[in-house]
Amino acid sequence: MAWILIISSILLLWIFSLCILLLLPRFSFAKHLGSAFRKRNVLLVIAHPDDESMFFTPTINFLTSKGHNVQILCLSIGDADGKGNIRKKELFQACVALKVPMQQLKIVNHPDLQDGFGKVWNHSLLAKIIEEEITSCCVDMIITFDNYGVSGHCNHRDVHCGVCMLHDTLQRDIEVWELVSNNILRKYSGPVDIWWSLFWAMSHSNGTVQCLANEHSRRSFIAMAQHSSQWVWFRKLFVALSSYTYINTLRKVK
Repeated sequence: MAWILIISSILLLWIFSLCILLLLPRFSFAKHLGSAFRKRNVLLVIAHPDDESMFFTPTINFLTSKGHNVQILCLSIGDADGKGNIRKKELFQACVALKVPMQQLKIVNHPDLQDGFGKVWNHSLLAKIIEEEITSCCVDMIITFDNYGVSGHCNHRDVHCGVCMLHDTLQRDIEVWELVSNNILRKYSGPVDIWWSLFWAMSHSNGTVQCLANEHSRRSFIAMAQHSSQWVWFRKLFVALSSYTYINTLRKVK
């Protein structure tokens, strides 16, 4: 009986949180969330095809809905299993689902930037490639992983280091924001994480932390399903349970 009560309570909290997530834009205080992002050219820097769908859909949906020009730079073709060419095509299809024009996606296939655990990427090379992209696209804001990289994947962490290395040397005033990695409880709390994310963002009155709620969480599933070579049962479960499907918390890199 106690287990039934606990499960019912969790289910009700999940449903209530999802409703709040969908209704959030109607609340007056929510106008301040994401207010630091004025209309601009944004570059989302990721490591592999499917990173954008698994981790960044709330950010992409928010930015595109507000009229930002979103560019995506993917620094590998994800060829760890020999499916690189397939995964490239899947990423283009996912961008269509996420309302990002295909001409605003660039995928890098460099011999020194190959997908895989234990394959360390050269941070100077990453910084150079990213700098070329921000120059050609007139980028004034970069979004990427934080120093843990959500899953701890070494390629995610290398991308963060490459962006930070570039940020330290740039002459232009370009803002850099990082996706905050959650602990395991928050990571798999789905929409329930909205409460902590809102509290944390609102406690930073200087705007250095922003909570972006996904008004179109179904789009996360549609986009990830385009990566059919990766759309196995445990990733389906991840997208359903992951807080990154419903909320992104971004922190400004100083």
